[in-house]
Amino acid sequence: MVRRDVMVEQATLQSNKLPTIEDTKFALDNFNIENEIKASARRGQVEPVLDATRLTAPTSICLDLEDLKCFEAVERQYERWGVIFHNSLAIQPSNPAFPTYSGLIVLMGAPKSGFLEATFLRPVNSVSAFVTSSQRLVLSAYDRDRQLLAQTALPGSNLANSNSPISPNTLLSINVNNIYSVTFSTFDGQFTLYNFRFCL
Repeated sequence: MVRRDVMVEQATLQSNKLPTIEDTKFALDNFNIENEIKASARRGQVEPVLDATRLTAPTSICLDLEDLKCFEAVERQYERWGVIFHNSLAIQPSNPAFPTYSGLIVLMGAPKSGFLEATFLRPVNSVSAFVTSSQRLVLSAYDRDRQLLAQTALPGSNLANSNSPISPNTLLSINVNNIYSVTFSTFDGQFTLYNFRFCL
C-alpha cells in the first residue's frame, strides 16, 4: 500500500512540471509546425497580409514584440497577421521579478490588471506564450460563440528570485481546433507574456 502511494505521488509531481522557455523545441514539435512566420508590428514593411486560405502546411505566427514602444497600448498592431488584442500594454519590465528571456518588450494586461484577451480573425488550432505571473494564471480558449473549448493554468507564482518551484518564462499552451479567442487571467495579480504564438 505504501509503495502504491509513492508511485502516485511521483506521477503527480512529474505531471506538474511545466515546460520552460528552454523547451521551445518541445512547443514547436507539439504543434507539428512546418512553417513559421515572424510577425512584425511595423506597418511600413513589405510583408503581405496573411491569407490563411493559401496556406498549404501548418503555419505558426510568432509575434515580434520588439517593434512596439514601451507603454504602447497593443490592440490592432498585428491585425494583418490575424489577431487583435484587448486590454494589452507593451512594457519593458523594470521589476527584476518579471525577467525577459530575450529582447526587451513583453505584453501585460492593462489598464485592467490581471486580464488580457486575444481575438483571432480566423480560427486557429493552437496558442502559446511564455508567462511570468505573480499568481495562478489561467489560459482559456473559446470558440466563435464564446463557448469554452479548453483551459490550462500556471498553478502558482513563478516570479524570479522567489521560492517558486516554477521558473519564470514558463510555457502555457492550448492545442484545440477552432479557437476564436483566448484570455489570460489571474485574480489580483500581474503577469507578462513573451513569444506569443498561434498556429493555423
